[in-house]
Amino acid sequence: MGRRQQKPRGRDVQGILLLDKPLGISSNAALQQVKRIFHARKAGHTGSLDPLANGLLPICFGAATKISAYLLDANKRYKVKIKLGVTTTTADAEGEVIETRLTEAITELGINTVLKGFIGEIQQLPPMYSALKHKGERLYKLARKGIEVEREPRSITIHEIDLLSVDLPEFELDVKCSKGTYIRTLAEDIGEQLGCGAHVAALRRTEVGPFTVDGMVNAVAIETVAEQGLDALDQLLLPIDSAIADWPEIQLSADAAYYLRQGQPVLIPKAPTDGWVRLYAEKNQFIGVGKIQDDGKVAPKRLM
Repeated sequence: MGRRQQKPRGRDVQGILLLDKPLGISSNAALQQVKRIFHARKAGHTGSLDPLANGLLPICFGAATKISAYLLDANKRYKVKIKLGVTTTTADAEGEVIETRLTEAITELGINTVLKGFIGEIQQLPPMYSALKHKGERLYKLARKGIEVEREPRSITIHEIDLLSVDLPEFELDVKCSKGTYIRTLAEDIGEQLGCGAHVAALRRTEVGPFTVDGMVNAVAIETVAEQGLDALDQLLLPIDSAIADWPEIQLSADAAYYLRQGQPVLIPKAPTDGWVRLYAEKNQFIGVGKIQDDGKVAPKRLM
């Protein structure tokens, strides 16, 4: 007997949901919950948030997963509460306390002075409690076994760092940073510069690329909308190209769209001279992303 072909499970959902991830669950668990509610066949998230962090977690459905990598590469913004005087194994409130130090000498002026040294491109040593791999194994798994391995420092960029409030031994920051930035490591490094150590007490992500908290929906609201049916749920989704709304757009003629779809670079009048672009065919239909080549032609990179 021939094998019965399995029908694909779930609906063909397209678009992006700006989820306000709750505290206490992993990004993957949040993704699976949302995928189940939407009855979606295909979904992925764009950059993990620790269980102890909440806030903006864009969920990409269907073809939107093709451009999720560009959100992974995008700048992020966080609100972080840092507690001075206590270092932990995980650099956040979940870890075991390693050391406690006095904080009496710390002042708001001292904090502001130290923060200035973290603006711009800096070197950061990734923490052991991270999802990076060493010889195929996640660092956090090794860390849980008490194993520490050597890590290479990485260049990251802190675009903005603002002191929002001070209530010693805690203070709150607003941080805009490049991809690959570990806020827990930033908190630890600030604590070391202040001479007393520190860890993250609370963390909330407020921006990912062009997305902000404005369009976010929390789990309770999604469950409520789900009671009105799948069409109502789909109204919560943003279009796929909203993820790269800050890129230049190129409107293509029917001919140009045809050749790009065949994988051929095309010359477009008045196109940007370099960088990434959004591509639109007739009737403003988003067809994917392209990159300007050295010869000025637009090369297709990821088509829908």
